[in-house]
Amino acid sequence: MNSDIGNNLGFLLNDAARAVRYRFDARARAIGITRPQWRVLMMLRRHAGETQSMLAQRLEVEGITLTRMLDRLEAAGLVERRADACDRRVRRIYPTVKSAELTDRLAVIGNRLDAELLALLSPEEQQTLRGLLQRIREQLARRAAEQDEIE
Repeated sequence: MNSDIGNNLGFLLNDAARAVRYRFDARARAIGITRPQWRVLMMLRRHAGETQSMLAQRLEVEGITLTRMLDRLEAAGLVERRADACDRRVRRIYPTVKSAELTDRLAVIGNRLDAELLALLSPEEQQTLRGLLQRIREQLARRAAEQDEIE
């Protein structure tokens, strides 16, 4: 058993992810957005019209935390809150045109960072890395679903 915590897979993945987030954040800050804000906007890009509670679940944040983020994003003209057609107590969140322009810019930043990171590896290593990470993600998701069924 390897007792060197620095070589622990979880630590290695976390350290690599943190380094990537740091580089992305620095570039995103240059266009005036924080990581929590871009997470909300990217999630809304995929799930426009989501309820606030469902969006909070997807982002794994508390409802009050999301409410504060949405307040700032709405004030900046990046999201709209609309009453649900069937239940006016429910608020649905939609990205604005301004948000779409910003997320397009963020996607460019992300694609450039991906290219920069992948340039560190050979094409074979890139394929291997992607395959292994996808398999880990799928297996962990499968095990989590199985555990949820047991509970």
